[in-house]
Amino acid sequence: MNFAPIVLFVYNRLDHTKQVINALANNAFAQDSEFHIYSDAARDAEAKPQVDEIRKYLASVSGFKKVHIHLREQNLGVDANVISGVTEIIEVYGKVIVLEDDLVTSPWFLKYMNEALEFYEQEEEVISIHGYVYPVTQPLKEVFFLKGADCWGWATWKGGWDLFEPDGKKLLDAIEQRGLGAAFDFNNTYPYLQALREQAAGETTCWDIRWYAAAFLGEKLTLYPGRSLVKNIGLDGTGTHCGDSSSHDVVLAATPVPIETEILPDKTAYDAFADFFFQLSAADLPKKNILSKAFRQIKSSIRAAFRVLM
Repeated sequence: MNFAPIVLFVYNRLDHTKQVINALANNAFAQDSEFHIYSDAARDAEAKPQVDEIRKYLASVSGFKKVHIHLREQNLGVDANVISGVTEIIEVYGKVIVLEDDLVTSPWFLKYMNEALEFYEQEEEVISIHGYVYPVTQPLKEVFFLKGADCWGWATWKGGWDLFEPDGKKLLDAIEQRGLGAAFDFNNTYPYLQALREQAAGETTCWDIRWYAAAFLGEKLTLYPGRSLVKNIGLDGTGTHCGDSSSHDVVLAATPVPIETEILPDKTAYDAFADFFFQLSAADLPKKNILSKAFRQIKSSIRAAFRVLM
């Protein structure tokens, strides 16, 4: 098997970063994988001691085929750091597995990612592989496809990443002109379109809403596991743009997840996601300032959109 490189983006959360790397090192295939870590520079003098502490720890990381540490000299912010880092790695290797510093993985994450990358590489409809699945109440298939792309432990090929569109306004105009807003918002249960609108207006810098929108408009599919291979430990109030919530907590898959399924959007999974988003908006958001990390910089207008759904 031609193992994909792993890319991890970190900033100033040492404890989270250690948990992420320790879990990843315990994965099957970790010792066969090249590991690239992008450490963003401190935003200001106050953040510098934590960033320095992270960088000291990174020098000791082992357990992989090879570890490459990329130290940013200037603060890029998470969005620019991810976009440039993924682009750099995928130009060299042709494919990539991507994590951020609060995504803890199952020991079977790398097996699933590498096998799926290899199996679906020639399928033009498939743009990416995803490792996290929401804690929905409905039963799901072992693996399934949904239209679009996602960002909590994911992988893609150069051909997929080439479809990334940095111009949010271009994406927004296309979705609105084609009347796709309701489908883009999972039957109007999650304000993704508003997130894209704010990015297009320069109010946020979110890379992930543009990734989702580009894949969605391209009629591309992402593979999801029915049992989550990724757990987000960052919704604990420690992140710059994240609040505190247990609504996205999952039990990590304890056994391997298969990769083969029909290459078609799964309506049952789509409806299950929509129901999860609706329940989240009705139960969590009026009480807590929480949004999925995927669109972590969306503020008052998005919270208002959720209240409309109640």
